[in-house]
Parts: sequence; structure tokens; C-alpha cells
Amino acid sequence: MNDAADLPRAELPESLERLEEMPSFLDAALDAVPDDEFLSRPAPGEFSLVEQACHLRDLEREGYLVRVRRMLSETLPTLEGFDGTAVAQARNYMMQDARSAAQEFAAARREVLGLLAATTAGDLDRTAIFGEQRITLRDLVAMMEAHDRGHREEIERLIEALEDL
Repeated sequence: MNDAADLPRAELPESLERLEEMPSFLDAALDAVPDDEFLSRPAPGEFSLVEQACHLRDLEREGYLVRVRRMLSETLPTLEGFDGTAVAQARNYMMQDARSAAQEFAAARREVLGLLAATTAGDLDRTAIFGEQRITLRDLVAMMEAHDRGHREEIERLIEALEDL
């Protein structure tokens, strides 16, 4: 949650621009790697490209989109966590289509961005309980940005590792 404090200094339009870039980044990563490498993992326990795409899709649809909707429509909702590792195993991401997952991620991200673009300054101060903390919608946007940054770094390392093979 440390990154959540960063958003008050940033403007929402800049945050939305950064969030809007992630689907294109994922598409470019998929284009940079031969399809037969989508299942390659850089190390045990790390996500392959197909797992990255599926994780981003599912977290966007079932995590961020749900959280944003609830924060905009409910008073102090309690938001659920999202165990990405457990979901990846339960849904057998390795057997899914990376490009379809990337398209579905992009669609869910557009929906989230549409909701956020329509918010007022007051909406950004709406609160929820997440884990053991009270967060604002502004904090949630910062969490999304931090999550994207982390996955960008992981995907970049993965592509470098595949290039070194």
C-alpha cells in the first residue's frame, strides 16, 4: 500500500494515461515473442506470458473493475482480495490463449478507465475497506498503477530471458 500515497501528487488524467498503456504494452510483448514461447517460464514459480495475460485479465475483471464499481456505488464497501497464484492454478492458465486473454484484459481495462474518467474529485475520496486498511478510490488507482509497473518489469525480464535462450 506504500504506492497509494503517490497518487495525491499525480493528476488523475496522467494516471489514466499510464493505465491505458498497459494493454498495448502486453500486446507488444506478445508480438515480441514467438507463440511457442508463450508457455516458457523464466524461473520456477514465475509467470509465463500466457499466465501474465490471463492474470491481468482476471484481476482487471474480477478485482479492479468490481472494486471501482463498488466504491462508486456503495458506502464503505469491504473489498475482496485476489489471490493471483491460486486463481492461475485453478483456471489452468497454461492451457489458455494468451492473445484472447490480452484482448479481454484490454476490454476490461477500457471499462475501468471509462468509470474512472467519469469520476469527480469527490468520487476519488470515496472510501472502502481493503484488507485491514481504509483506502480511497484515489489509492486504488495508485495500486493499479503499481501493479502494472510490477508486471511490466516481470514481462520485460521474461522477454530478456527468452532472448538469451
